Amino acid sequence: MKKEYKMSQARYDELKKELHYLRTTRSDEVAEMIKVARGFGDLSENSEYDEAKNEQGMLYSRISELDDILLHAVILEEGDMPTDRVTIGATVTVTATKSGASRSLKIVGSQEADAMHGIISEDSPFGKALMNRREGDLVMVSAPAGEMEYRIDRIER
Repeated sequence: MKKEYKMSQARYDELKKELHYLRTTRSDEVAEMIKVARGFGDLSENSEYDEAKNEQGMLYSRISELDDILLHAVILEEGDMPTDRVTIGATVTVTATKSGASRSLKIVGSQEADAMHGIISEDSPFGKALMNRREGDLVMVSAPAGEMEYRIDRIER
């Protein structure tokens, strides 16, 4: 079974916009880079040509990746999600039982994660531990420092 990419409508629209840009504007830019580099002579010793061809390969790779993501995208409507359990779209406040440190995390699909800003994927170890749990539940999360226990204090939409 192919992987589903769960995301918001806003993220889906962003990826479609990026794909359009890559197929039109960026593709033309890379084609021009190759054309200019060919003009520098012998292709076997032409670093500009090699660089342009590498750029073209990365462009095609990203286009292919976006095609796959958009083909298998599942748009999640937050209004359809339960409010008493942790699901995608929920902002969860958790407290580490050992240290008492508290933090809020937003649970999103893998295409929207940004751990540096407290936006974690449902597929991450923390996200998996939190999914479908309720306020007051204790969850164990595997971390590089070992197992850590957290209490779910609040679930918000």
